[in-house]
Amino acid sequence: MPKRAARVSAVVDQKAQNRREGLKIAGGHLALAPLASRVRWHDARAGNLCPPSGWAVVTSTGTVHLNPDRYGTPSEWAWVVAHCLIHLGFGHTGWRGDWDPAWNLACCLTTNRFVAHLRVGQPPSGTAVATKYDQIAETTRSEESCAARLRDLGTDLVLHTSGTGGPDGDLRWTSAVEPKAPPAAAGAQADWAELLAAGLARVAGEAVDGVGGVTRALKTKWQLALDWFVASYPLLGAIADAFTLVEDAEVCRTHGIRVAAISPVAAELYVNPRYGLTSGERRFVIAHELLHAGLRHDTRAGWRDPWLWNVACDYVINGWLTDMAVGDLPDDVLYDQALRGLSAEEVYDRIVIDRRRMRKLATLRGVGLADVLRQPLPSVSGDPVQGVDLDEFYRRSLSDGLAAYQARGRGLIPAGLVEEIRALAHPPVPWDVELARWFDDRFPPMERARSYARASRRQSATPDIPRPGWHLPADPAEQRTFGVVLDTSGSMDTRLLAKALGAIASYAVARDVLSVRVVFCDAEAHDNGWMHPVDIAGRVQVRGRGGTVLQPGVTKLQEAPDFPRNGPILLITDAMCDRVRVQRDHAFLIPAGAVLPFPPRGPVFRFS
Repeated sequence: MPKRAARVSAVVDQKAQNRREGLKIAGGHLALAPLASRVRWHDARAGNLCPPSGWAVVTSTGTVHLNPDRYGTPSEWAWVVAHCLIHLGFGHTGWRGDWDPAWNLACCLTTNRFVAHLRVGQPPSGTAVATKYDQIAETTRSEESCAARLRDLGTDLVLHTSGTGGPDGDLRWTSAVEPKAPPAAAGAQADWAELLAAGLARVAGEAVDGVGGVTRALKTKWQLALDWFVASYPLLGAIADAFTLVEDAEVCRTHGIRVAAISPVAAELYVNPRYGLTSGERRFVIAHELLHAGLRHDTRAGWRDPWLWNVACDYVINGWLTDMAVGDLPDDVLYDQALRGLSAEEVYDRIVIDRRRMRKLATLRGVGLADVLRQPLPSVSGDPVQGVDLDEFYRRSLSDGLAAYQARGRGLIPAGLVEEIRALAHPPVPWDVELARWFDDRFPPMERARSYARASRRQSATPDIPRPGWHLPADPAEQRTFGVVLDTSGSMDTRLLAKALGAIASYAVARDVLSVRVVFCDAEAHDNGWMHPVDIAGRVQVRGRGGTVLQPGVTKLQEAPDFPRNGPILLITDAMCDRVRVQRDHAFLIPAGAVLPFPPRGPVFRFS
C-alpha cells in the first residue's frame, strides 16, 4: 500500500475509533443510557443527512446522523451525542411543519445548559461558546417563549455556534430520504420523554442510595415500580408515597390474593411476588390499585353489591389506564371496549342483571374476590391510624396530582377520570335536596297574570280609570298535581315512611300543589282519592299490610280518567317488590341501602 493511502486509512480509522469511543462515553452515562439504547445511529455516507460543516443531526424518527468525515476527539463526540439525545428526550423533534430556525436555536440553547449539568464530554471547538442569545434563553421559561423572543429580533439567526448541525440547524422532521429503522429502534415506538425520565430517576436513585448506604440492587421489582410513581407520575405520586408495599407471598396465599389487593384504611398495598409480570404490567397493577384507593371505591359502594361494584370499578379503571398508556395491560384483567366512556355506576347497572355470570369473573385478587379491602388484613396491619380524615387525604392528593399533571402537560387524562376526581371535591347532595329539585323541575312557581275580567279597586287619584286585577290560572289543578303510589306492605318501616311522607308534604305545599292523588299498594291497590298535601303527612290512614305488588296501583293511577295525562308519579317503596312498568314521568323514593330488583327508568332518591 502506498504511504499516502496508508496515512489516509489511518486517519479514517482514527475518526471512526474516536466516534465509537464518544458513543460509548455518552451511552454509559446513567441519565442517557435508556435513550442511547433506543436510538438508531447512522454514520455511513449513503443517505446521511448531516451536512459537511456539521457534526450530527437528529430526526423525528429517532435516528441520529453522524458526520463520518468529521474528525473529533472522543470527548467532543460524547458531547455531540449527548446534545442529540437530549433533543429527543425534551421532545424537540416533534412534528412542527416547516423548519423553524428560531425553534431550533431555542432548543439548542436549552439543551446546552442541560448537557453542561450532566458533565458529558466537552463542546467541540467553535460550538456552544458564549453567544448573544444566552441571556434570552436564561430569562425565558420554555423553548416556545424563547423562540418567540428570537423571532422578534428580526435578524438572521446564527445556529452553528449553538448546535451540532452547522448553519442549517441539527433538527430534521422528514424521514423521506433516510432508511427505515429496525423495529427494535423505531422512534415511533419509543417514548423519549419517559426514557429520559427513567435515566434521571436512575441518577437520583444512585445518589440517594449512595448517601444512605443502600444499594439499588436490594430493591425488588415491585418497589421500583412503586418508586416510579412517586418520582415520575404526579397524578398518583402523593398517594403512592403514602402506601406501604406489603410484598409477602405467605400473606397473599393466606388471604387469597392472586396478584394484588389494596386496603385504603390501612394504607397498605399487597402484591404477590410469585406472580410473574413484566415491568409495564407491574406499573399497570399498581396504578389500578392506587386509583381504587384515591377514588374511595371502598366507601362509595353504598347500597350496591360490594363484589359487583368492585367489578364495575375494575372495568372503568382498566379502560382509563389503557387510554392513558400507563404500563401494559395484563392478559387476565377485566377490560371491555364496549364499556369505555361509562361511569362505574352505569357499568354496575348493566352488569347487575347478570349476577350469576359476573360471579365467575376475577379481579386482581382472584375469582369472586374484591381487590379493594374494606378492612386491613389482621395478620399484617395493626390498628388503623386514628385522627386522620381519609376522605380528605385521598381527595386532596388526587386533586393536587391532577393539577400537577395538567401543569406539566404530560399527555391527556380520560374525561371520565377527570370528572370523578373533581366530583370527589364536592360532598354528595342529600336526598331531600335532590327530591326538592325534582319538585322544582315539575312545579315551577305559579305566575299570576293581570285581567280586566275582574277589575281591581280604582285608585283615588284616578277614579275614572279601571285597573286590571291579579289572578291565577283558571284550572291550576291540571298543571300542579302528582300521584303517590305508596307501598304499605309489612316490610315497610313506619318511621321511615312517616319521614318520607313529611318531606313530600312540605315540598308540595311550598310549591303551591293543591291536591295529590294517593294510592296504597300491598297485595292489591286501594285508591284513596284526591287529598291536600298537608293531609298526606297528618291524617293518612294506611290500609292493608300484605305483600308488595305495586303494578296494580300504578295502572289504576294511569288509567284514572280524572288524573292528568302529564301528572308525574312518585313511588314510595322499600324496594322489596316486583318489576314495575310506569309509562309516564316518575321517580322512586326508597330507603338508603335498598336496591330495586330491576333497572329503574326514572330517578331514584334514597332517604335515611
